[in-house]
Amino acid sequence: MAQEALAIAGVSVQAAFIGFLPAIFWLWFWLKEDPHPEPRKALLLAFAGGMLIVPVALFLEEAAYKIMIELGLVAAGAVSSSIFIIWAAIEEYMKYFAAKMTVLRLPAFDEPIDAPIYLITAAVGFASLENIFFLFKTITTTPELSLITGEMRFLGATLLHIVTSAIVGMAIALSFFHPEKRSRNVLGGLIVAALLHAWFNLFIIKSGSAGVLPVFALVWLGGITLILSLEKIKKITS
Repeated sequence: MAQEALAIAGVSVQAAFIGFLPAIFWLWFWLKEDPHPEPRKALLLAFAGGMLIVPVALFLEEAAYKIMIELGLVAAGAVSSSIFIIWAAIEEYMKYFAAKMTVLRLPAFDEPIDAPIYLITAAVGFASLENIFFLFKTITTTPELSLITGEMRFLGATLLHIVTSAIVGMAIALSFFHPEKRSRNVLGGLIVAALLHAWFNLFIIKSGSAGVLPVFALVWLGGITLILSLEKIKKITS
């Protein structure tokens, strides 16, 4: 029993290390885009909120999947674009909800650039715990693939979470001085983010290893576009 407990603890530490490392790197990278660094407490709240919302998202995804099977809308085990869109929509909304409940109501949210920064921070927290769950399963079943899996999530999945949440954040930023447009902008941002997220997951699954590099290249292109967009948002003053 003691050896099993130590083995599980070791796997947990390994999964946590590999899962957190890419997320922390991306968080450090994107926070440099903020000309007026946010309070650490606010950033920690957004990060923690993103992490804590993961179990809720997983529960809702599982519930949605079972309901669709019971209704005969999807077959168990089948690759369905509809369920992938629903799963992506759940994750994108949960990341937004985490940021909204933790930091978007604080006085620290006082300029347009803050919206994408806080959404990115929540997304990094979400991706961190998601990575840990995914890697824990990989390490315990196929240990030799764990490092490769960690690298793939660093290059693609974590950056995807950042880009999609930043889309929602930029939608909020564009309505910063026009609160009456915020709900419409958030809805539009969530729809675009969910469709992009679902497309990424579907393409990876249907194309297999042959499609990984083209999809990751597009995600990185999205990251570059995000950097340019953040530069534009920094200039919004009225």
